[in-house]
Amino acid sequence: MSSGMTMIPKPPHRALEQEQFLKILSREEALARFETALFPRAIPSERRKLVDALGAALAEDITAPIDVPPFDRSNVDGFAVRSSDISAAGEGAPVNLVLNGETIRCGIAPTLQVATGTATPIATGGPLPRGADAVVMVEHTQPSGSDAIEVRRAVSPGQFVSYAGSDIARGEALLRAGTIIGSREIGMLAACGVAEVKVARKPRVAVISTGDELVQPGGALAPAAIYDTNGAIVAAAIDENGGEAVFLGAIPDDEAKLEAAMRGALKDADMLVLSGGTSKGAGDLSHRIIGRLGQPGIIAHGVALKPGKPLCLAVCDGKPVVILPGFPTSAMFTFHDMIVPALRQMAGLPPRSDAKVSATVPVRIASELGRAEFVMVSLVEGRDGLIAYPSGKGSGAITSFAQADGFLRIDALADQMPAGTEAEVTLFTPHVRVPDLVIVGSHCTGLDLVTARLAHAGLTVRSIAVGSLGGLAAAKRGECDLAPIHLFDDKSETYNTPYLAEGLELVPGWRRMQGIVFRKGDKRFEGRGAKEAIAFALADRDCIMVNRNQGAGTRILIDRLLAGARPDGYWNQPRSHNAVATAVAQNRADWGMTIAPVAHAVGLGFIPLAEEHYDFALVTARKPRSAVQAFLAALGTDEARAALERAGFRPS
Repeated sequence: MSSGMTMIPKPPHRALEQEQFLKILSREEALARFETALFPRAIPSERRKLVDALGAALAEDITAPIDVPPFDRSNVDGFAVRSSDISAAGEGAPVNLVLNGETIRCGIAPTLQVATGTATPIATGGPLPRGADAVVMVEHTQPSGSDAIEVRRAVSPGQFVSYAGSDIARGEALLRAGTIIGSREIGMLAACGVAEVKVARKPRVAVISTGDELVQPGGALAPAAIYDTNGAIVAAAIDENGGEAVFLGAIPDDEAKLEAAMRGALKDADMLVLSGGTSKGAGDLSHRIIGRLGQPGIIAHGVALKPGKPLCLAVCDGKPVVILPGFPTSAMFTFHDMIVPALRQMAGLPPRSDAKVSATVPVRIASELGRAEFVMVSLVEGRDGLIAYPSGKGSGAITSFAQADGFLRIDALADQMPAGTEAEVTLFTPHVRVPDLVIVGSHCTGLDLVTARLAHAGLTVRSIAVGSLGGLAAAKRGECDLAPIHLFDDKSETYNTPYLAEGLELVPGWRRMQGIVFRKGDKRFEGRGAKEAIAFALADRDCIMVNRNQGAGTRILIDRLLAGARPDGYWNQPRSHNAVATAVAQNRADWGMTIAPVAHAVGLGFIPLAEEHYDFALVTARKPRSAVQAFLAALGTDEARAALERAGFRPS
């Protein structure tokens, strides 16, 4: 000892080696232990400009700050008209309309009202002028002198019009936390004027290969040496799943060098992944070193997987450490099955899932002869497989593309795709997740407040707004879990229950006040009750209303209030509360009916009319599904009830 020579430690006793023998755990137990040691944990985030956010994961929910489009606009080049003026028009019976003295283009606000017997030239994207409720295409008209046109085809109310908020409604959940920002998402955010987003910072994952036998690709192989396959493939898989891989090379079987490399990696990275060195061989060092790197240390060493039994999972002072088996096949199998879920959660990403490409179309899709048509669809799970719901927002809608899972093709020689067609769906991404919960029916901004809890728990929710009656039809066909409805029955004077069919049951939701909206200061409405205000409105021929679409619960209330009257604007029928409020706020109409939270959001006057019941028709056969149970549980939480009350709703 006095000679100054360094003593070489003796190999550990065989009895000590036995302590490192594998203790096999089931896959489920190993995963549960690993996730319990890692989560919950905060996801580091950073703010990025929209142009720099491509490929990042949102760190927070984003709600739409405005309606998109922000005004009612034309979908074609043509003439803004009153549809009632040309209801009898045809090739053999043209209708003559006098042109107003302005032409509306993009960015030009209209100044003249479209009176009876007149039309205003309008370009695609131009704001619809007051008085007009449809657009006739220029191809269906002929000049009639210098200041008039002949119209040779009738149009229906709302034809070739995109209503305010028909694409994105102010206050609706635009994108959820965890959404990967692609070009479609950037388009949605840009359309709403969002210039900066909060995104999850990619976790830095250090990658180390271990073994004396490893040679990096490009080097010369010595006898018994092999190329390091795992380093490259593991690093690529990390990048594919939301991490930022930092490859530190291959470390030989030298305990001191390997420990120094592992400590350095954990100092700078959020996670460490090694390959090799997990089995019982005397030269395997990694698992011995882990015990010195932090608590709690090894969580599982040996998992009942084939391939992948030697997998080692550890957590050292809050940072995951994974030692994959040495064989590439085993390494990749265990990485994707056991490690990717934790990595994606650390990166703020939703779980990965596989996509399917065959689906049944539940409704007839009309098409135009002579042109091949590509229809974007959203996929939901039906009784006998996937259901492909066509997007119904129109060609100018950003969300039609961004929120669809894929598209199907209708041949140029077909004028329709019949309901029940088994169609081939081309997917936009290779990893489309069929939603866990499907809600089809009447939309309400309160719905987002309840489903947020499910989204944050990793469940995907798809909400398709088709109105109360459309939702009931979908529920009867078994195409959804829940159908939100608010339908009043005159005979029983009750909401919703009389409309339920066999196999459906009612789940109480919340109450929301429906009422008349008007611009503050309008003496026809200010300070009056609903019936008195409508009487004044009907007595004034210059008072224009904005209606709601047939099939909407709000439309039933309006028709009861009007008692058969058809005032100017009756056939102007947007499909959302937001569009009604926008039409009044922008002076295209003087009154309409919407819910109180929407009216207050845009600063309109509001006359309460009726507190309606917004409930859910639940498909009884789907009630046991875990996502349905999660929704029912979320609906009853104090958190959801408080959020609904803050938004202006009254929970049942």
